[in-house]
Amino acid sequence: MKLTSTKDAATNGIKALVYGLSGIGKTSLAATTGNLPATIIASAENGLLSLRGFDIDATTIETLDDLAALWKWLTNTPEGRSKEWLIIDSISEIAEVVLSSQKKVEINGKLVDPRQAYGAMQEKMIDIIRAFRDLPLNVVMIAKCEKAQDENGRLLNYPSTPGNKLGQALPYMFDEVWAMRIQKDAHGFEHRVIQTQPDYNWTAKDRSGALEALEAPNLADILAKINATQTQTETE
Repeated sequence: MKLTSTKDAATNGIKALVYGLSGIGKTSLAATTGNLPATIIASAENGLLSLRGFDIDATTIETLDDLAALWKWLTNTPEGRSKEWLIIDSISEIAEVVLSSQKKVEINGKLVDPRQAYGAMQEKMIDIIRAFRDLPLNVVMIAKCEKAQDENGRLLNYPSTPGNKLGQALPYMFDEVWAMRIQKDAHGFEHRVIQTQPDYNWTAKDRSGALEALEAPNLADILAKINATQTQTETE
């Protein structure tokens, strides 16, 4: 049995899931880490145009082999181990890649039942998410946003993936679940914000206890707040 200490919980980096509507600016979070040379973005959506003004290492994820190659590079090479930030954009699209591969699996010369493909996709995606989440660096996984009405007619927003079960499981796999959305200030001007606390319309959570309910979309500032809270706790 291996024992660790809860005081070291943040030394492995922050582990965050960020979701929001298309075009809200989730991908551009990669430019806010405060250390671009130590940042890498893994893109499954070919949507890096918003980062064209920044020099950030990027890799494209089109197959499961691409994912395996990225994990090996991050864990087995000096350059990979020097990275401090991994942005995965998006976990929703990677799930589509995995689902496509599972639908092509044949058993006794016949393609698997689509229901089996979805079940296999969920299991494989949970393994993939855990493998990257548990790397010793800051990991931010981006997801698409799904909208649905509950039994009371409220419009709910939550992370979206193919297969309802995976989407429901996602928030439980991260210490930080943030919704990126638009908020109007007192003067009526719109600003992008990261919501870290849940309400009737948005799924969110902040296990660090360091963040305001609404934060500016800046990863470096958010990490600084989380680290400062941990340092204060250690000195008390």
